[in-house]
Amino acid sequence: MEKTADNKLSLAGFLITLTGAVLFSTKAIIVKIAFAKTSIDALTLLTLRMLFSLPFYLAAAWIGSSNKTRDKFTRKQWINIIALGLFGYYLSSLFDFVGLQYISAGLERLILFLYPTFALLINFFFFKQRITRIQQLALLLTYAGIALAYFGELKIDTGNKNFFFGSLLIFLCAITYATYIVGSGKVIPQVGVTKFTAYAMLASTAGIFVHFALAGNIARLENAAGYWQYGLFLSIIATVIPTFLISIGMKKIGSNNVAIISGIGPVSTIIQANLVLGEKIFTAQIIGTILVVIGVLLIGWKTGKKLEKS
Repeated sequence: MEKTADNKLSLAGFLITLTGAVLFSTKAIIVKIAFAKTSIDALTLLTLRMLFSLPFYLAAAWIGSSNKTRDKFTRKQWINIIALGLFGYYLSSLFDFVGLQYISAGLERLILFLYPTFALLINFFFFKQRITRIQQLALLLTYAGIALAYFGELKIDTGNKNFFFGSLLIFLCAITYATYIVGSGKVIPQVGVTKFTAYAMLASTAGIFVHFALAGNIARLENAAGYWQYGLFLSIIATVIPTFLISIGMKKIGSNNVAIISGIGPVSTIIQANLVLGEKIFTAQIIGTILVVIGVLLIGWKTGKKLEKS
């Protein structure tokens, strides 16, 4: 059984986690570029992402299963892993990619960064975990920050008729991912983080492939030669490498430190969106981002272990 521990912060662990967080933040940038430069739809782009990711997760699953020290999954564990993979990555990724068609990369990342607060609330309402005063303050800061940044962007993006719809989809993405985090915290101590991640991602990949086939889009892959590089970048740079970097980081420095370092994510996305996509950086966004990051870091600092193992 793999164990995650709240270890002391090391330089190697810090750099590995920081790199993973920054690479994760490139996802929205790559997706926005693909939408701007091609006619690809969200489902096809998501399918390409998972198609290129598939060999890596198959390899990880094989390595994990070939280790004789590992116990085999029980039926309940299989059901939990498949359900979490479908709900946490298939649904959340679909909501995310479709939502990115309608809102900026910076706002998308900021909304997604709310997932620790949603995980905290899920644990409170469904598992009766008490919310402390510091956590209440963190929630207040976080939602005040997102409200400030959100309405600030609304004033700028006045011509976007799908702004609220896109925002709703990203909120749903954050909620479904938070559900995955809470659920994975119960399964990972039983089966190990690497093995769990591999099989959960395989389940989500299967869900995406089935959806793509049922939507009748298979023929699009034959004409997707100009799109493949975006799927490749998304799979390698923004999915596979950061997924395993964060997993390694959790082993080296613990979940609390990973949660704190991952606070660079929204800042990284906003800067990249400005430099690469030309998205404006405005005062309300800066203040709102600071409040959100402080709030989430408070939750990560105080409850990182609980969110991971509850």
